[in-house]
Amino acid sequence: MHEIVVNLHMHTRYSDGFGTHKDIAQAAMRAGVEVVIVTDHNVLVQGVEGYYRSGPKRSLLLVGQEVHDQALEPQKNHLLVLDANRDVATFAYDPQRLVDAVREAGGMSFIAHPSDPAAPAFGEGDISWERWDVTGFTGIELWNSLSEFKVFLKSKLHGIFYAYYPQLIGHGPIPEVLLKWDELLVDGKRIVAIGGSDAHAWPHHLGPLRRVIFPYEFHFKTINTHLFIPEPLSGDAAVDRRLVYDAIGNGRCFVGYDLPASTRGFVFKAQGRGGTAYMGEEIPARGGVTLQIRLPKLADCRLIQDGIVLKEWQRGDNFAHITTEPGVYRVEVYRRYLGRRVGWIFSNPIYIR
Repeated sequence: MHEIVVNLHMHTRYSDGFGTHKDIAQAAMRAGVEVVIVTDHNVLVQGVEGYYRSGPKRSLLLVGQEVHDQALEPQKNHLLVLDANRDVATFAYDPQRLVDAVREAGGMSFIAHPSDPAAPAFGEGDISWERWDVTGFTGIELWNSLSEFKVFLKSKLHGIFYAYYPQLIGHGPIPEVLLKWDELLVDGKRIVAIGGSDAHAWPHHLGPLRRVIFPYEFHFKTINTHLFIPEPLSGDAAVDRRLVYDAIGNGRCFVGYDLPASTRGFVFKAQGRGGTAYMGEEIPARGGVTLQIRLPKLADCRLIQDGIVLKEWQRGDNFAHITTEPGVYRVEVYRRYLGRRVGWIFSNPIYIR
């Protein structure tokens, strides 16, 4: 399998972002990100998908939507829509109907920023997801960069500080989102986790102080979704688009916080009588299964079964655990960065049946 880095959930001038699609593609090339997926609010922008190139560098830009009911106040229940190939914003009034319409169109839907707290100092309301009765969605945005930023916005002074030192923001997914994901997985639902930057590149000023919150390129160096595809990207946009969306839809991916150190090279697999299974796949428990974890650098690692920490290792890069127990197994990895312990890698599950 070939690993590629995807950054998704960002906005342009077509909704509430500042840059253009070309700006985003150029920032992706500078950051070394192979694929970006733009999701403007309630609009499906046509004619901009494809490869963008600068010398020997290239990035594939894809387009989806972030759909929500603009008549609702506050505007909660945002849904990321990928690969639907049609505008589904007309179904925003009913989240279940929206999810169904996406599925009928052959697309995927991901609950955006499931927990998104208010930031009163900046006039930002709570826009968390509330409709947990909805079924049939593909996954959730496990780690959203902008939602995490809002957690720290206790005052305008906090906003100024973190605007100038954004590298101090990243700690990990909001805990209640991790808990909700495990709850859904234990309930038997196959829910794919992705990471989103929620990038807008907003220019802000407070008196004489001026700052972009946060440039696209900065986002592309932080929370990414790493995919595993059966062959390298070919440069054919139509072919590569299919490879990207197949990997996302099947959960062959992990969320990596690439600012402390690149997460490229992470491996989580299971081997047993039923063969080998990778993230997003199933393997039978009969005869025992060996779960193997390989990290690109030394770090602390947790193996989680059905939402419960099963095993913990400190400061290593290769780990193994043998089990005969069915369950949903996933991995969390933590490391030190700027004097604090931060989340580094969050895998999608392997399902032992």
